[in-house]
Amino acid sequence: MDATPGTYGDRWNGPGGHAWVELQPVLDGMFRNIEPLLTDAVPAGQPRRVLDVGCGTGGVTLAVARRLGPAGQCVGVDISEPLVTAARERSEREGTPASFIHGDAQDHPFEPAVFDAVVSRFGVMFFGDSVKAFANLRRAATGDARLRLVVWRGSEENPFMTTAERAAAPLLDLPVRSPGQPGQFAFADADKVRHILAESGWSGIDIRPADVECVLPEPELEHYFTRLGPLSQVMDELDARTRRQVVETVRAAFETFVQGSDVRFTAAVWVVDARVSSDSVAQ
Repeated sequence: MDATPGTYGDRWNGPGGHAWVELQPVLDGMFRNIEPLLTDAVPAGQPRRVLDVGCGTGGVTLAVARRLGPAGQCVGVDISEPLVTAARERSEREGTPASFIHGDAQDHPFEPAVFDAVVSRFGVMFFGDSVKAFANLRRAATGDARLRLVVWRGSEENPFMTTAERAAAPLLDLPVRSPGQPGQFAFADADKVRHILAESGWSGIDIRPADVECVLPEPELEHYFTRLGPLSQVMDELDARTRRQVVETVRAAFETFVQGSDVRFTAAVWVVDARVSSDSVAQ
């Protein structure tokens, strides 16, 4: 996952990054149905280079690499060193060739005009300056490159994602989400996304909603909500009694999503497509 320097960068190179590494199998399984929304944007078996922005532990990067086959190359970039390290190890372990960059995609000095496609699963909502970031990605893209993003729609359409903090709010002083600021739901406004992409040199912008069923094993639920999200930032500070109360309260709030041995919810996302603007190529 990508992020801005400072608070996000510190977190993703510390507790947040290590938590994602720890929960990699759970998260990859949970978001498995989102993966085709990205891989389908990349023609199979063609000699193309693809950049995966905010690649995390490399799930999408490796899926794209497998689709491209030996003729292509997929590169993942992420601001989190623990995630990039895990992605490299995973690539070697699976025997799927891919490369990974530890850096901030907002200003990383990519080689110009080398990527035929840029993709991202939930990795572009954290930039401090989104126009600057997408302009940087545009410069790294070829003249006919395609952009495909999957980003969250609004929090009101994704109740699963805020269940833990809403349930725990009466018990704890939690970090407050700032609407419109870098974060999980920063791209909820489709018009804002269109403006960012147009201003940064992308055209042919198409944004469509998709509702994707996501599943995680019920035994992993407590681990999930205590290790990720706003709740994870305060759990280690709680005494045993308060922690137990919080866990019981939050677990009860998730009951509506529990179906037998699974936890099921709908991810309300935008699928964003764009191409490099001919005007930007001429610059």
